[in-house]
Amino acid sequence: MKAAIGWWRARGWLAANPIAGIERRPAPPDRTKALSRDQLAALSDLKAGIREKTLWKMLYETCARAQEILTLDIADLLPADKRARIISKGGATDWVHWQSGTAQLLPRLLKGRTRGPVFLTDRKAPARTPTTDVCKITGRGRLSYRRAAELFETLTRPLAHPGIIDAAELELRGGWTLHQLRHSALTHEAEDGTNTPTLLARSRHASVRSLARYARPGVDAVADHVASRDPAARRRSI
Repeated sequence: MKAAIGWWRARGWLAANPIAGIERRPAPPDRTKALSRDQLAALSDLKAGIREKTLWKMLYETCARAQEILTLDIADLLPADKRARIISKGGATDWVHWQSGTAQLLPRLLKGRTRGPVFLTDRKAPARTPTTDVCKITGRGRLSYRRAAELFETLTRPLAHPGIIDAAELELRGGWTLHQLRHSALTHEAEDGTNTPTLLARSRHASVRSLARYARPGVDAVADHVASRDPAARRRSI
């Protein structure tokens, strides 16, 4: 639009810029993307299937991107070492590591399956689905990012808007995003004192600059820090 208006004005077809003053301005940065620890605890209490519970826990514990985890095959997993081989952003092969929460859920999710995608759809895969994206035991296909994100957004609407109880109103609101689990994990690790080289290894960012927005302390951590340095609180504790 701006290019067209400039061309018209150069030829004298417009005397002034008709969109002056109404240009879209960059949105201010959102400082609330990281979920609090209490919000994550509430997430664990949601009534969701084992597939969703495992995916959410794995995304948080590995600090991985959702697409990286959704493309995992069972052969990529090393359960005894609590890690998996992934194809990272840019095509590099790398490792992600998880904790006890994921380790407890994975056996329930896999139920003895030894090959095929880790995360499966609820229905049989369409006929033209690539064989690498189909479980030969169940016939179900690999869970897509779009479906996983849609389920997470829908199921977390009540948590994202705790003051709204009307179902119709909630449908008009958005829930949380899968990316917030990665963002939250890195933020919490930074709050807990994880050093920068380890954070870079966990996030697999190429530079500290890329990591900076994830490692920003959350509002609860800042509040706790300020409270701990309150002179009045110190005097009361003496």
